[in-house]
Amino acid sequence: MIDILIEPHVNKIVMPDNLKVGLMIAEQRKKCASGGCNEEYYGLGFGQSPFHVPPSLVNALAESANQGHYSAAEGILELRQAIAGFNKRHFGFDVDPNRIVVGPGTKDLINTLINIIKGGVIIPSPSWIGYRPQIILTDKHFHTLHLKPEHNYRIQPEDLDEFVSKIEGEQHMLILNNPHNPTGIVYSKKELEKIAEVCRKHNILVLADEIYALDTYDMNNFTSMGLVYPEGSFITNGLSKDRSAGGYRLGSCVLPTTSTEKLQKDFKKVAATVYTNVSTPTQYAAIKAYEQNDEIDDYINITRQIHRIMGHYLSDEWNKVDGIKATRPDGAFYFFADFNELKPDLKKKGVATSNQLGESLLSCPHHLGTVTGDACMLEPDDYGARIAFVDYDGKKTFENYKKNPPKSSSDEIEFVKQNAPMMVKSTDSLRGWIDFIKQA
Repeated sequence: MIDILIEPHVNKIVMPDNLKVGLMIAEQRKKCASGGCNEEYYGLGFGQSPFHVPPSLVNALAESANQGHYSAAEGILELRQAIAGFNKRHFGFDVDPNRIVVGPGTKDLINTLINIIKGGVIIPSPSWIGYRPQIILTDKHFHTLHLKPEHNYRIQPEDLDEFVSKIEGEQHMLILNNPHNPTGIVYSKKELEKIAEVCRKHNILVLADEIYALDTYDMNNFTSMGLVYPEGSFITNGLSKDRSAGGYRLGSCVLPTTSTEKLQKDFKKVAATVYTNVSTPTQYAAIKAYEQNDEIDDYINITRQIHRIMGHYLSDEWNKVDGIKATRPDGAFYFFADFNELKPDLKKKGVATSNQLGESLLSCPHHLGTVTGDACMLEPDDYGARIAFVDYDGKKTFENYKKNPPKSSSDEIEFVKQNAPMMVKSTDSLRGWIDFIKQA
């Protein structure tokens, strides 16, 4: 019998928590069914756009199905030109298509950057679930910058300055996710400029993950790091969030203005080595998604407003619950809920860590599926959860918005109640869970 040995660093990562929550729910359903429990489940853990792919993109993919040839590792030129135009229209900065690399989703592009850029990585916490596992797989060192609730989980330039002054290394890369998953906060231009000053001072590169950029509720509030710190920022974006095409697996990375010919060649070399090229039919279809297109622009505007309505409603409702402090999102489709006020009660109930908080919320009959603990890079005794507010029928909700868009705050509340009843009911389940936690 052959004993197949696995590299030890693989043991340091676990199943991604957004998928693990799905498995936990499936297991909990079995337990509940065997015990006669028929209570509903609340899907607040999996952060996927609930909306349909824009029809023009679907049609473009069908029309491109005959493009079966290999293509350039960095992406076909027509697509990179379209992405350059897209950045100019939406974010106001000029990009030479030669500085754009296309990859199979931003996750793979981020992985490539972590692999090829020298130095440690700085990850602000709470964090998106995907950064740390990728860094662990590369066996690269990382540093966790814990953000403070009193600053609404925003990077404070003075804290970053002090933090970086204490770590060794000639170069570091800061991950800056804006809008932020899991809090939903959006950095102002002034805040980004102050962060950029610290980065210049300490020779810090920025991995600017802007996948939710066009899901900023008021686009006047969004500024790309590509405008503020172009010489030191790698800007990643893609189709998965604002165009709801996560399964298409196509993302882009804009390299810094100071990137050398060697860096561009190295990026292409690694891309060609790892995945050859992004699916060629998908690339040709994606041209439609990046070119000027009134249908897609309308689609983005509508879905953006629905995210705003859903996020503000649910975060406001959770903030009304005793013991919970929730961020109010300005972008994306998440907010962050702080449960630390309940810490003494949680410990009495045997909920000793933030990881166990997620298990407790999911337990019968509460059934609140969330992402907590290690997944968000929280300290074990920091009780917090990412709440995804996408538990509704996206296509139906989209059509209802088009027919009768809400015209007032009361209309918006009614819109949520009509289109997202499970999210509305989740607050009642949360209150029931807190009653249980506080029982002597």
